[in-house]
Amino acid sequence: MNNQITREEAWNLLNKYNKEEFHIKHAETVEGVMKYFARKLGFENDVEFWGNVGLLHDLDFEMYPDEHCIKVQEIMKEKGLSNEMIHAVASHGYGLTNVETRPEHIMEKVLYATDELTGLIGATAIMRPSKSVLDLEVKSVKKKFKTPSFAAGCSREVISKGAEILGWELDYLIEQTILAMREIELMQN
Repeated sequence: MNNQITREEAWNLLNKYNKEEFHIKHAETVEGVMKYFARKLGFENDVEFWGNVGLLHDLDFEMYPDEHCIKVQEIMKEKGLSNEMIHAVASHGYGLTNVETRPEHIMEKVLYATDELTGLIGATAIMRPSKSVLDLEVKSVKKKFKTPSFAAGCSREVISKGAEILGWELDYLIEQTILAMREIELMQN
């Protein structure tokens, strides 16, 4: 994969367009999840690329919420980023925004499937006494998944569709995303 942007450059770009701590933390979470899946799925040589896609996936959301996944393409083209990266970032909005870019590569499918799920897992963890994913189990997330009013902004339809396009059971997707988020939490402590 064509990764012509360093992590530092991606971080600086993220912070140019995002100021809210929540959005920056979400970007870092998705970055870590993407790196986890890159290693797990045998894309060791592309870990940084997958991570940068995760870091930049919501680049335009804070400043241009009505043009999410559209404005980012313009920003990334201006920065000279690869068509691969632009397509990957835009594709996570398929069916959620006005973008018609479908997730095609396994990396894009992982981003599509895990973006909303990281929010649901994070919200579930916050409700626990530990406030951590370290002791979070799939069954707890599944229970919250079935409660539409809980973390209502996290699309269950996209999470389910994401598992489907990956050819994975929903429980497996949830389990692996929890494991990825545990890895991130352990690295932060």
